[in-house]
Amino acid sequence: MPTRLKRPPFWRPLALTVALLGFQGYLGFSAIGGQFGIENRVQILADIDVLKAQSSALQAEIDAFSHRATLMDSRRLDPDIVTERARALLNMAHADDVLIMVDPVSGKPLSGSFKELAEDQLSSIIGSAPTL
Repeated sequence: MPTRLKRPPFWRPLALTVALLGFQGYLGFSAIGGQFGIENRVQILADIDVLKAQSSALQAEIDAFSHRATLMDSRRLDPDIVTERARALLNMAHADDVLIMVDPVSGKPLSGSFKELAEDQLSSIIGSAPTL
C-alpha cells in the first residue's frame, strides 16, 4: 500500500505574512499621521506653548490673591489704614474728622459753609423732582 505525504497548505504562511504586513502598515501610519504622530507634533508643541502661557497667567493671579490674603493677616494690619478704608467704602465720617467738600465735576474744593451747600443741593433736588 502506497503512502502519500500530505503537503502543508500554502495559505497559512501567506495569511500570516499578510497579517504582519498589515499590522506594520498600521503602526507606520500611526507613527506619521496619527494623533501623536510626526505630523501633529507642531500642533502639540503650539498647544504646549499656549498652555504654558495660561499657566503662568494663572500663577500670577494666584500669587496676587495670596499676597492680598497675607495682607489681611491681623498681625500685619494697621488699624488706622483699616478704619480709613472702611470709612471711605461706607461713605461715613467720624465726629472728629475734618471734611473738605469737593466739586465732582471740577475736582476743586467748594467754598462756603456746609449749611448753604446743603440748602442749595436740596433746593435743586426738590426743584428737579417730578411732582405726583
